[in-house]
Amino acid sequence: MLGRLNHVAIATKDAVKAAKIYGAAFGAQISEAVPLPEHGVTTVFATLPNTKIEFIEPLGEASPIAKFIERNPDGGIHHVCYEVVDIIASRDTLVKEGARVLGDGVPKIGAHGKPVLFLHPKDFSGALVEIEQA
Repeated sequence: MLGRLNHVAIATKDAVKAAKIYGAAFGAQISEAVPLPEHGVTTVFATLPNTKIEFIEPLGEASPIAKFIERNPDGGIHHVCYEVVDIIASRDTLVKEGARVLGDGVPKIGAHGKPVLFLHPKDFSGALVEIEQA
């Protein structure tokens, strides 16, 4: 059911600035900043040979990560994203096993143009987990 690690997301006040060091220091390919109003964030990706780092910054005061940044003004790891073959089947299995899906349980289109869901951190050892349709 669980596929490869798609990305690790780092919440920050300035996603472009945060991503630049990965390009300069590690030679990572850095994407353009992309606002995702439906998720309340702007994203920038650093592509590495085996995964990606997603830098997310709040898109407005109502952003779901605004409080995270308030509590962690220097930023920090926000979530990990795993690929799944079938997001609906994965959701149903996870719920059956006791995991809680955040929001209404209906996948939304994520930064890669694929359906995503977020799972409650209390069900995953304190880590916010995102699953993305592979």
